[in-house]
Amino acid sequence: MHKSHAGSNPDVVLIGAGIMSATLGVMLKELQPDLTIQVIERLDTVAAESSDAWNNAGTGHSAFCELNYTPQKEDGSIDCSKAIKIAGQFVQSREFWTYLIEQGYIRNPEDFIRSVPHVSFVQGEENVVYLRKRFEALTQYELFKDMLYSEDHARLTRLMPLVMEGRDPSAKVAATRMNAGTDVNFGALTRKLFRYLFDFPSVKLHLAHEVNDLTQDASGLWKIKVKNLTTDKKRTITTPFVFIGAGGGSLPLLEKSDIPESKGYGGFPVSGQWLICNNPAVIARHHAKVYGKAAVGSPPMSVPHLDTRVIDGKKSLLFGPYAGFSTKFLKNGSLWDLPASIKLSNIKPMVMAGIHNLPLTKYLIDQVSQSGEDRIAALREYFPNAVAEDWDLEIAGQRVQVIKKDEAEGGILEFGTEVVNAADGSIAALLGASPGASTAVAIMIDLLHQCFADKMKTADWQNKIQKMIPSYGRSLADNETFSKASGKRTAAALDLLNEKEAVANAR
Repeated sequence: MHKSHAGSNPDVVLIGAGIMSATLGVMLKELQPDLTIQVIERLDTVAAESSDAWNNAGTGHSAFCELNYTPQKEDGSIDCSKAIKIAGQFVQSREFWTYLIEQGYIRNPEDFIRSVPHVSFVQGEENVVYLRKRFEALTQYELFKDMLYSEDHARLTRLMPLVMEGRDPSAKVAATRMNAGTDVNFGALTRKLFRYLFDFPSVKLHLAHEVNDLTQDASGLWKIKVKNLTTDKKRTITTPFVFIGAGGGSLPLLEKSDIPESKGYGGFPVSGQWLICNNPAVIARHHAKVYGKAAVGSPPMSVPHLDTRVIDGKKSLLFGPYAGFSTKFLKNGSLWDLPASIKLSNIKPMVMAGIHNLPLTKYLIDQVSQSGEDRIAALREYFPNAVAEDWDLEIAGQRVQVIKKDEAEGGILEFGTEVVNAADGSIAALLGASPGASTAVAIMIDLLHQCFADKMKTADWQNKIQKMIPSYGRSLADNETFSKASGKRTAAALDLLNEKEAVANAR
């Protein structure tokens, strides 16, 4: 790979200073310490968009409580495949963070991760039957063995008093609970990762710098035109590898790259809002992430949840998110983001995706038109005794769902994350949203396979990755011994509840 000083023509350019760029940067530095890296961030601080704690659900998405990861098939059975995959990916994230702590690269895990039980809560006979089937299906796998299930009102009241108090005693309800769940402040984690990276003279950060264009020359190098937003000074950076991890800003930059693989991709922006509790007495009585079922046609990021958060050491309670619509691709973006992203190559996929997702359009219209009373009514589905005065409405983050070409449908809307990379591996962009940050480690491993294929085949890189992420290349779903060993090690390093404590507390 091309060698140069980080201040001139670096080996790697990371666009966007969020959790994805931070994770990839640390991995690359560990795999090849002599790499030179530049990070380009449009805002004047790191982790200020999707990675920020108030813009990110912070659930530590491990498929413990997210019902959209376990759809019911036409024959009534539960499809566990996505849940198993995501749970395994979150294990890899925990292992990577554990490695960084054991090496002394980052410290004080309580700054970014806490034990918070994950609960799935449903109402009505049909949903109770579904949740019972889900519980029975998931607990066949080692990663979900400690899940507990109950339909008993008295027991559920002890576990989540805010959710159960004031509820009709005859109402048919059920819940599952995983005390091994976590709350993750990805903003705090991102800042720790970058703080470690920026101790290297070979890594440079450029805040308040915007990428205006990027083109590949005949030799395969990328020319990145960057503008200093403070001084208006422009310069060009030359590099053999570019990662675009700019959240909602990734799609416009991917389109500017003009690589064939970018054709046909579009984006559908979805904004969000939270109700945040301002009453300390109410906050103190709830300690869980209680997830329900999403409304028909709504995106996964809009799954309602009554959510304990610990941000900068302070416990908070949120409900939402309520969806909204904006043509911005970033919270700090432009209203022209969506119109400017429409090209000849993606018009058809975007139109067809819109036609196939009319329920989503109706859902967003309903959400945008909601009154304060409507939002409190939705909250009372999960907290019957909620008092309007105890809650304030705050703007959450902006997400851009992936739209791409599809032979059968013409265009489809994807609700996950997707890495788009050039055939030569010289550039990659991350698109999409949930589960996003929680699976950053697994996503970056896939990216390494795509963009650093030759290096990934070497014994040196393989051994280093195995050391960083012991479950790499393994299936944890049915591996009881390895799964328990990983859980015990990471719980100790990250100061989380261990398996025995989790089960004892839940009982």
